[in-house]
Amino acid sequence: MSHTPTAIVADDEDLPRAELVRMLATAWPALRVVAQCEHGPAAVEAIAEHTPDVAFLDIRMPGLSGLDVARAASGSCHVVFATAYDSHAVEAFEAGAVDYLLKPVDAARLAQAVQRMQERLALQQPPPELDALVERLATRLRASGPDVPRLRWISASVGDTIKMFPIDEVLFFQSDEKYTRVVTADDEAHVRKPLKEIAAGLDPDLFWQVHRGVVVRADRIARATRDDMGRIVLQLRGREDKLSVSQAYAWRFKPM
Repeated sequence: MSHTPTAIVADDEDLPRAELVRMLATAWPALRVVAQCEHGPAAVEAIAEHTPDVAFLDIRMPGLSGLDVARAASGSCHVVFATAYDSHAVEAFEAGAVDYLLKPVDAARLAQAVQRMQERLALQQPPPELDALVERLATRLRASGPDVPRLRWISASVGDTIKMFPIDEVLFFQSDEKYTRVVTADDEAHVRKPLKEIAAGLDPDLFWQVHRGVVVRADRIARATRDDMGRIVLQLRGREDKLSVSQAYAWRFKPM
C-alpha cells in the first residue's frame, strides 16, 4: 500500500494560511494536511502528535518562531519555510536542507518546492538534522529582519489596585482558564489576556514556551530534572513552584 504524504501548515495569519492550504490542494493533490496551526506552540504539538512528512512553517509566529519549530522538529520531518523576507535574506536558505517560499506565495514557485519534496520522499531521504542550519538562519534573519515590538510592562487588576509588573521581573506566565497568571519572585497576579497574546510580545530568546500553558524566563531556571514518570520538571530560582515541560518542548533541554 502506497504511503499518503502528510503535512502541517503553520501561519499566524488566517488568510495566508488558508491560501497556502488551497494552493497545496492544487499543486499536490495527494498531500493530506493533517493540521493547520495559528502559532508556533500549536505547530510543535501538531508535529509531535501527527508526525507529518512535511511542515510548512511561517518564519514569524507568536510564541515560537518557525525557526524554533524547525529546531524542535529537527530530524522528524522535512521543512518548507514561508517568509516575507526579501531575496537577500533568503540566500541563507540555499543550503538545500530546507526549502522556502516567499510570501505572497507564487504558484510556480510552490510547484517547484512540491517537486523537490516529492523527490526527497520518493527516495526516502531521512529528514535532516536542522539545529546548526537553523542557528545560521536565525543569525542571518536577525541581522536583516525588522524589529518586533516587545512588551516592557504588564498590568494586572487586583481589587481596586492596578499592579504594574516589569517584564524583566517576571519569572513565568501560566494559563489559568480565562486568565494568565503572572509570577515574579515575590508577587503574582492574574491578567485578562490570553497567554498566546502575551507570548507574541515577549523576546523568544529570553522567554521559552515549555508547555502549551507555560512560558518561563530561561535565565531563571535553576535546574531541570526528570520525575518518576520520565517527565521534565523545572525548578526556578526564587520560587518553589515546579513547572512541568510537555513532551513537545523537551527538545529545549537536550544535553549539549
